[in-house]
Amino acid sequence: MAEALLRSALETDFSAIKALIHEAGINPTGLDWHRFIVVEFPAGRFAGCGQLKPHAGGIIEMASIVVSPSARGQGLARLIIQKLITDAPRPLYLTCRSQMGKFYEKFGFRPISGNDLPKYFQRLSRLVRLINTLHIMEDRLLVMVLD
Repeated sequence: MAEALLRSALETDFSAIKALIHEAGINPTGLDWHRFIVVEFPAGRFAGCGQLKPHAGGIIEMASIVVSPSARGQGLARLIIQKLITDAPRPLYLTCRSQMGKFYEKFGFRPISGNDLPKYFQRLSRLVRLINTLHIMEDRLLVMVLD
């Protein structure tokens, strides 16, 4: 990893955060630059981000983990995830495409479903199932927790 710097986001990072999230096609709701950490290379080249997103009932979700395509393969996502895990209370939740489950299991997350899901994730799961049915998507939403 080429001397990457991990830091709290600044308001000036917000346009880069939004652009990267849009480019990656991940959930663009609930973006607040105050909750983000970013990773950058020397000379301020923005390389990736992630956030701890609060929900009702004290639920915390690790979300918006994305690394710029030109910076992938250098361990930056791992760096972001490890920092967020260190800073987060437990339990810590995340949602991802089912194909990413094995990746997050390496950090201690485990899949959960049904009644084990907090209300927010139950609603989200129902909505995603409906969208998948309408669009005939093969991938499904996976909710995971780190205790």
